[in-house]
Amino acid sequence: MSVAVVHDHLVQRGGAERLLPAILRAFPGAPLHTSLYDPAATHDAFRAIDVTTRPIDRVAFLRRHHRAIAPLLAPTFSTLHLDADLIFCSSAGWSHGTVATAGRKLVYFHAPARWLYARTGFLSSAGPVVRLAAAATRAPLLRWDRRAAATIDGFIANSSETARRLGDAYGVHAPVVPPPLVIDPGGVQRPVDGIAPGFALVVARLIGYKHVDAVVAAFAGRRDDSLVVVGDGPDAERIRADLPANVTLVGLVDDPELRWLYAHARLLVSASHEDFGMTPPEAGVFGLPVAVLRAGGHLDTVVEGATGAFFDRPDPAAISEAIDLVDGQSWDAARIRAHARSFDEDGFARRLRSIAAELVGVDALGPAPPTGDPVAAPP
Repeated sequence: MSVAVVHDHLVQRGGAERLLPAILRAFPGAPLHTSLYDPAATHDAFRAIDVTTRPIDRVAFLRRHHRAIAPLLAPTFSTLHLDADLIFCSSAGWSHGTVATAGRKLVYFHAPARWLYARTGFLSSAGPVVRLAAAATRAPLLRWDRRAAATIDGFIANSSETARRLGDAYGVHAPVVPPPLVIDPGGVQRPVDGIAPGFALVVARLIGYKHVDAVVAAFAGRRDDSLVVVGDGPDAERIRADLPANVTLVGLVDDPELRWLYAHARLLVSASHEDFGMTPPEAGVFGLPVAVLRAGGHLDTVVEGATGAFFDRPDPAAISEAIDLVDGQSWDAARIRAHARSFDEDGFARRLRSIAAELVGVDALGPAPPTGDPVAAPP
């Protein structure tokens, strides 16, 4: 069976991009198509992969401002016609608009487009020009999105939260296939200069709906505690401008540095309303408890009292209270690791291939090549 894989864009280091190599391993030999590709801005795994981009990628400026040009990505995918038995789209925006000329189209949704369906959080970091463009283009883009959704033969959601949103947006019932862990806890670690063990850790893009600013504000009142923030994004300068002395922004890090940070933190904090949220399982495979917002994908990945604690509002007081709760409890690191390892790549690949086989109408695709360790790093 011939398969082609399509992803929205490769211009950032988000969870969807971190997952994509595992999707490609589930369908060996499948070509990868995307709109924009900036090797320096996304994960190194793609340097070893043949990536085919759309004509819009010739304009380097657009790679650096992909949020501002979101409306342009819809027609980019509408003119992408692919001939394969299965078109597998990895979508949090527009790739599901790809035209399957002969075969079936199966879409793994990280979320329905936040630009259209969760505008308040997505646009909270945007300037007035982007907000105006979003308002002006929302109605035609909604019509485009509904037409694109009508061409999908099979839906998959990455979490219960995303399945609910797909039901609201498109009136469909999508099976849930959680992403696997793609970080190897046994891999090489490299210390991050200037960081002493025992800190609280945030790993997130610095954009409004992640509420990293609320976590930073919580540590303004925790003078004897320390916070390390991994990530970059449109809110970086605003957060850095009012940074407490006990908070360190390290920006983007590579996998060896990220492993070291997970291994030497005492807990992970996530105040984001995640669609899935890969960081709690990633922290868990290092035996790390978490303090997370009681919402979204966290409800699928965190077991209250066993792997972490919840807070109900993304505000500094609630976040600080949850951190105290985690610090005041004894945690079973082995149990935390076991829960995290339930998000394994072999199981993920089997589910995707089974759904694909049923959609295309074949008995089975056969097993995907084994990943080896159930927690496999990108190639």
